[in-house]
Amino acid sequence: MKSEYVVRRNDFPYYAIEMVVEGEGSLELNGRRFGLHAGVVFAYGPGVAHTIRTHPERRMRKYYIDFAGSEAFSILSNAGLGEWTPLSVGAVHALIPIFEAIEKESSADSPLADAVCETLGRLLLLKIQQYTVSGRGRVPRSFVTYERLRTHIEAHYLRLHRVEDVAEECGVTPVHLSRLFGQFAQSGAYQFLMRLKMNHAAGLLENGASVKQVGELLGFADAFQFSRAFKRVHGVPPMQFKEARFG
Repeated sequence: MKSEYVVRRNDFPYYAIEMVVEGEGSLELNGRRFGLHAGVVFAYGPGVAHTIRTHPERRMRKYYIDFAGSEAFSILSNAGLGEWTPLSVGAVHALIPIFEAIEKESSADSPLADAVCETLGRLLLLKIQQYTVSGRGRVPRSFVTYERLRTHIEAHYLRLHRVEDVAEECGVTPVHLSRLFGQFAQSGAYQFLMRLKMNHAAGLLENGASVKQVGELLGFADAFQFSRAFKRVHGVPPMQFKEARFG
């Protein structure tokens, strides 16, 4: 059996925000105990005792940031985290890029790096506030399924061609898949799949690949079908896209 990972502190010099994206565990925060699972966001700071445990078999993966300053506690409070009670957020995929951007910018060799990180930190807290599940309850099972579907598409979009393929591989019906994207996403599942494919296609075209080569790589029957799909996403045909880049 894998050993249990434990972080135990009676104090911490900074304010911190952590978000669980995978696995399970438990949290003791200011003498209260909470369950941890994907979608839970919690905070702690100076004088706040906390113990974080991950399940030995379903180990957690988390994102976190530490910060300080005269406004730190007030902005935590505005996001609903100042009472040291975890929140459940319904859009983990929308928060992960902000955590990653803060990590990247914090190591940038730029005089503006601190200001950029501060702005991203404020954005993160606003997004947490925006996506907090009402009642601070557990993230709905339907959203967990949507996150699983979305992650599968993001990992395999190059070989996926139909929504039905996604549904079959993830063990749901196409109708249920479409309903979940209609409930939680800003576009349908097929539109999301095509956007990923066409963004990849744009990168290949910018690197000098021909329209025919890209269409074949992405599994389109012919260049016409590829061009039509590309135009629906980017607003211009792929040849015009290449000409605008290379003249």
